[in-house]
Amino acid sequence: MKTKLIIISILFMGFTDGGFGQDNSCGMKINISVSKEVQEYFKPNGRLFVFLLQNPNLSPKNLEWAWTPGRDVFAKNISDFNPNKVFKINSSEGWNTTSDWSFKNVPEGEYYLLVLWDQDIDEPRIGAPGNIYSEIQKIELYNSLVVDVLLEKIITAQAVISHDLVRTIDIKSNTLSNWWGKEVHLNASVLLPSKYYDNPKNKYPIRYNIGGGYARYTRINDIINNKPFMDWWLSEDAPQIINVFLDGFGPFGDCYQMDSENNGPYGYSLINELIPYIEKEYRGTKSSMTRFVDGCSTGGWVSLALQLFYPDIFNGVYSFSPDPVSFDKFIMVNIYKDKNVFNNEYGYLRPLWKDMEGDPIISWKDFVQYENILGSSNSYLTSGADLGHFNALFSKKGANGLPEPLFDPYTGEIDSTVAISWKKYDLKLFTEKNWAVLGPKLQGKIFIWMGDMDQLSLNLAAREFDKFLKSTKNPTSDAEIIFSPMEGHCSQYSHRYVLEMIDNKLKEIENK
Repeated sequence: MKTKLIIISILFMGFTDGGFGQDNSCGMKINISVSKEVQEYFKPNGRLFVFLLQNPNLSPKNLEWAWTPGRDVFAKNISDFNPNKVFKINSSEGWNTTSDWSFKNVPEGEYYLLVLWDQDIDEPRIGAPGNIYSEIQKIELYNSLVVDVLLEKIITAQAVISHDLVRTIDIKSNTLSNWWGKEVHLNASVLLPSKYYDNPKNKYPIRYNIGGGYARYTRINDIINNKPFMDWWLSEDAPQIINVFLDGFGPFGDCYQMDSENNGPYGYSLINELIPYIEKEYRGTKSSMTRFVDGCSTGGWVSLALQLFYPDIFNGVYSFSPDPVSFDKFIMVNIYKDKNVFNNEYGYLRPLWKDMEGDPIISWKDFVQYENILGSSNSYLTSGADLGHFNALFSKKGANGLPEPLFDPYTGEIDSTVAISWKKYDLKLFTEKNWAVLGPKLQGKIFIWMGDMDQLSLNLAAREFDKFLKSTKNPTSDAEIIFSPMEGHCSQYSHRYVLEMIDNKLKEIENK
């Protein structure tokens, strides 16, 4: 494909109005031009992002995550962007921003400037293929300044790595296609066991892996490029298990592999379309006794939810640092009783992400505001990031076609009626309500690991789930839940560790 180029000229002019005063702030005026090289590919409707960064090593991929420190950003939807004319930004009117200053009163100092044109409509994230961004360049803003920015980089789709033991799956989902009224495909990648081709008649157990938030099936590349893991996987010591890496793609971010009013029947299509296809195509046993699920963070929640919602389909879950499994401890918020996600009952800003020693890094308020910037709706509902895909899964569909918001994107006020609708995805409540039926089916199937210094305070919800399971009777749960002191989010998760646990369980089954 021909390289796409966009030229953007940014003029920093010396305005004096605004909160920082004449002596320590400068204004910003932006004139945007589009080069002829990209006019063939340029789409006139999209969302323009202007990032002023403190870190020169950031990229569109890691700028998607709200806890990324050291950036201020402005964003605005633009229609009918004519690439043959100069687009002028003369004020901050109509722009959504994370900053308490505007284009007219940018604090003096050194910045790293990045501009991104989000023109992709298929994926709800700024790092989607087809979006265009600039090289990061350093600017020194102390007085009037003109900066030319060249948007010359195209975000391309990542391909699955080529390897003898790697396969890629791409099938049409009739279930999702009918639900959405358009063709929808399911993707996954497969890592075969080392002796797969030596034993053409053998059937194999399968481990279904779910990645972190919006993790794509192309994450198999990281595993293949991990030499210590691959040296082990190709050795005589590695178990003969098929690995399937499910795709986190969904219309509002991560699909969570679950049915929902906003995403559609992703759970049904996984169980009834994708898994049968994989197990037929790659010699799975087709037995639930040899089918396992695992993941960390978002993958920890999804894997546990799949085991709970489909207890007859999987024979074990290995869930590490799962997202909130009890919504009365939803990252330090009790969605059923609290009035506001931004402030706690004492009137303090509620922290969302902290470091390993407990110091806050980002508050709920700032986290939400950043997702509001990412969303084309100027709210977290369409951010494609963490709170966006949480809300899309758990909420009902709103009258405007978007998920109903659990809380107001700008005040943080919780809507109690929406909170009630989330209950069916509260894993602790679901397990409590259905224990008489679920209990016998879950014996020997639940393993959960959690660090007690989880940076998202997910250990609090896991403690509630653990407390319930320890109180169960008829049967008494035998779930193994480990809380490791002074360990953080996903710090002990590894693919090898999970595979070895699955292998041990398979040996136990064989010996019975």
